[in-house]
Amino acid sequence: MSIPEQQPEAVMYKGFTIRPWTPADREASLSVLGRVLREYGLNFEPEEADRDVVDVQGHYWDIGGEFWVIEEQGELLGTAAFYPLEGRPEVAEIRKMYLLPRARGQGLGRWLLRFLEDRARERGYSHARLETAAVLKEAIALYESAGYTSAPDAVATRRCDRVLIKLLR
Repeated sequence: MSIPEQQPEAVMYKGFTIRPWTPADREASLSVLGRVLREYGLNFEPEEADRDVVDVQGHYWDIGGEFWVIEEQGELLGTAAFYPLEGRPEVAEIRKMYLLPRARGQGLGRWLLRFLEDRARERGYSHARLETAAVLKEAIALYESAGYTSAPDAVATRRCDRVLIKLLR
């Protein structure tokens, strides 16, 4: 599997570089996920719920998704992604939006969410959906303030207990 031919350009937000993931980012991306999940008492599952970060090519690129990393001064501080929801091609599933504490509190999370929504909208998706866990109170507050509402969908990820959805058009 190779890097998609049409890789989007990197963008900047307040000194942070948001750029497409590359295979060289695999270990740092997994480290960010593990650190954030442990911070909230959630299990890091690289062979189950987090296997998509082990195989970004197969879980994102090959099915038309995008996976982004957030850097500051060369240090990877976060991730953000989406892919088409299986069986519902009009829905972009927002995934792996994690930031280390150093990157929080600066509006970056809100900016990333809007960025992912805009990217999904540009690619023709009509809805954005995400799964989250009740312990991620700050994330839930962000999603709800951005217009996400509870959806009756069943969660696919064991550590999650909420599904939220938003109309993008």
